[in-house]
Amino acid sequence: MVPILKQGRYLIATIPTALTDADLERLRDGLVAQVGRCRSRGVIVDITALDVMDSFAVRTVRDIAQMTRLRGAEMVIVGIQPEVAFSMVELGLTLQDVHTALDLEEGLALLDKRTKLVGH
Repeated sequence: MVPILKQGRYLIATIPTALTDADLERLRDGLVAQVGRCRSRGVIVDITALDVMDSFAVRTVRDIAQMTRLRGAEMVIVGIQPEVAFSMVELGLTLQDVHTALDLEEGLALLDKRTKLVGH
């Protein structure tokens, strides 16, 4: 299980290790529900610990971004490792329409900027 922390008006989920497909689905459902429950304006998913992302993981992350956006929150993925980025590009896996940042600090700054732009 991935803990979901509330930081002000944002939610932060740090994925500690590779997750099963079922774990990813629980994360997706939990984050989408928490956005409404906590009235969050932004979500950060930290994948620093991951050394691989398969097509299901990439698709689930895209789904989380779309679902949270429909719930009124912005989402940023942080911590994509160089080897993960390389393999994703080689395999043609994209995080189209998903904002990314180098680390948590940059992710928080990006959310601050994005949520101000949309008037939240």
